[in-house]
Amino acid sequence: MRSCACMAALRQARMDFTSHMTLALEQAHAAAQRGEVPVGAVVTDPQGRVVAAEGNRTRELSDPTAHAEILAIRSACAALGSERLPGYHLWVTLEPCPMCAAAISAARIATLYYGAGDPRMGGVAHGARVFDHPQCHHRPIVYDGIAAAPSRDLLQHFFKARR
Repeated sequence: MRSCACMAALRQARMDFTSHMTLALEQAHAAAQRGEVPVGAVVTDPQGRVVAAEGNRTRELSDPTAHAEILAIRSACAALGSERLPGYHLWVTLEPCPMCAAAISAARIATLYYGAGDPRMGGVAHGARVFDHPQCHHRPIVYDGIAAAPSRDLLQHFFKARR
């Protein structure tokens, strides 16, 4: 049984939780406006302050690694002056691919929040399941399904319009 102090702290933590998925979705919408696959990512520091917000730019930069997650991690690392982001959180509108999951692990992201699952190209709950691999050296806490419906709808509308 939990103590009253423990329960009060848990309630306070729940009240202090702020989702940054709205900003990630804004980045995804901006990516779609640029003709990019609409995926957005936000990095927050341990206090919940936004450090970086990016959308996909693979076409714009002619760079297959310019996924929203990679760009946001790069930006946050540059701002911090470090190659690692321990205690930081990443918010992404779509389940990260294996490349992005590996970058999340390498950056030591503490918590990953993502929206829509990606059965075809995902690397967290689907496909490669990077964080479940025995050679994965850092496993973030993962919360999926955060704003999954608007994330999925944005992607579906984007691809439907392109067909």
